[in-house]
Amino acid sequence: MPKTDSKRNTIVFALLILILAMFFMANLCIGNVRIGAGDVLGILFSGAGDDTVRSIILSIRLPRTIMALVLGGALAVAGFLLQTYFSNPIAGPYILGVSSGARMMVALLLIFVAGGVTVKGYTLVFAAFLGALAATFFIILISKRVRNMASLLAAGIMIGYICSAVTDFLVAFADDSDIVNLHSWSQGSFSGATMEGAGYCTVIVSVSFICVMFLAKSLDALRLGESYARSVGINVKMCRIFIILLSSILSGCVTAYAGPVSFIGIAVPFLMREVLGTSKPVVLIPASFIAGSAFCLLSDLLARMIFAPTELNISAVTSLFGAPIVIFMIIRRHRGNEN
Repeated sequence: MPKTDSKRNTIVFALLILILAMFFMANLCIGNVRIGAGDVLGILFSGAGDDTVRSIILSIRLPRTIMALVLGGALAVAGFLLQTYFSNPIAGPYILGVSSGARMMVALLLIFVAGGVTVKGYTLVFAAFLGALAATFFIILISKRVRNMASLLAAGIMIGYICSAVTDFLVAFADDSDIVNLHSWSQGSFSGATMEGAGYCTVIVSVSFICVMFLAKSLDALRLGESYARSVGINVKMCRIFIILLSSILSGCVTAYAGPVSFIGIAVPFLMREVLGTSKPVVLIPASFIAGSAFCLLSDLLARMIFAPTELNISAVTSLFGAPIVIFMIIRRHRGNEN
C-alpha cells in the first residue's frame, strides 16, 4: 500500500474513532435529563454520583448506547458482505428483504411460540438468523434465474414486502401485556435495551466480526472475479457459504434486538469506499463497522430528541439520511453504465 494511502487511511480511521467517541458520550449525556460529561465519566469509572443519575446511565442509557454502537456496526458489515456476494453496491439486508425475514421469524417466535414467556437473547438471535437465512436463500435462488441486478433488487424488495405483511398480521394478534415493546420493536427501536441483551449482542457481533476479518483475503480475491479467486486457491463455494452465514447472523442479531433498521447496510459501505478511495475488504470492513456504529448512535440520539418526549423509530431517521445516499448511488451507477 502506498504511503499516501496509508496516511490517508490513518487520518480517516482516527477521525472515525473520534466521531464515534463523541456520539457515544452524547448519547449518555443528552436526554430528558441532561447529565454532564464529568458526571457520566465518574459513574462509569468510579461508581460515584447520585443514585438516580447512576440508574439513568447504567440501566437505561448505557445499554441502549452499547446496543446502537454494536448493532450499527454489525448492520454495516452485513451490508458490505451482501454487496460483495452480489457484486452490487445497492445490495443490503434491508433492501433485499433479509431484515424483514428475520423480523417475521422473531415476531412468530414471540407471539405464537413463547406465549408471553421471557425469551433468552440467544433464542431471539437464532430465530432471526433462521429468518434472515431463509430470505437470503430465496434471493440467491432468484439470482440464479435473474441476471439483471435491477430485477434482483426488485425481487428482494417484494420478498421484504411479503415478510413485512406477514409480520403485520402476526403483530395484530399480539397481546401488549405479554409482549413488551413488540410494536415499537417491529418499527425499529433501541428502547427497552438491557445490559444482558447488550452483552449477548457484543459477544455475537464480536465473534462474527473476527470471522469476517479472517475472510477478508478471500473477499478481496472474490471481488476481482470467481476465476481469479480460484486461480489463487480460494474455495469460492465455501467463501460464499460463509458470506451468507455471517451476513445472516449479523443482520439477524440486529433485527432480534432492534427490529428492522434501514439503509445503514447500504449507505455506510458506499461512503467508506468513497472516503477511503479503496475497495480492499481489510480496510473497508473495520471502517464500515466504526462508521456504521457512529451513524447508528447519531440516528438513535436524533430519534429520541427531535420530538422529545415522543420518540421516533430508528428507521425514520436512518431513512432520512440514508435514502438520499442510495438515490445518489443509483444515479451515479446509471451514469457509469452509460459512459
